[in-house]
Amino acid sequence: MQTLEQNSIVACGSSWRLILALPSLLALMVPAVAVTDAFAGHAIAPESQVDWRTHLTKVDEAVGKSDVPVAVLRWRDAYAAALRSRHWEGLVAVGDVYRRLGDLGGFKKAAEVKARTIYLAALFRARQEASLDGVLRAAEAFAELGDAPVVEQCLKLARPLAAETRDARADRRLRVFAERWEARRLEVEHQNELGREGNVR
Repeated sequence: MQTLEQNSIVACGSSWRLILALPSLLALMVPAVAVTDAFAGHAIAPESQVDWRTHLTKVDEAVGKSDVPVAVLRWRDAYAAALRSRHWEGLVAVGDVYRRLGDLGGFKKAAEVKARTIYLAALFRARQEASLDGVLRAAEAFAELGDAPVVEQCLKLARPLAAETRDARADRRLRVFAERWEARRLEVEHQNELGREGNVR
């Protein structure tokens, strides 16, 4: 399992500096994702594209029994299935679930680091698929992590995708997300400013 994970995120790394260098990361991930796809084979059966859902159901079952170690083992199966699917949706889903496991199991920071690399892989695949929904979903995940520079890069990727669709609904989805993100960003800046003022006093 470790080998499969390494192949999927070898170009990402876990450092903050690398996460900020999103355009370069996306370019570097081309060979990494190609290696992962080679493991999956050339033909992807329809059921293989959603196998990760079945594995995540087993994760939920283990969590329901308060058995986090077993949930993590089941999550690894879900992660491997998401990699094999070659689509962004499964990667975002397993990234979200791993963060939840981190909260439950007391390894929140480590889970967030790993989730970042998974979300980057999801973003790469969404861009490959020219999927506005995928790029925005990855942006939401990075927003939840507080990765403002990466969210801004996601928006840069999303704007031309929305324009290419020539669909008013796509423009609206992008606009709604951008407005929500801007409101959140301003709120965070306001709270930080209040904190600085409190420290000065």
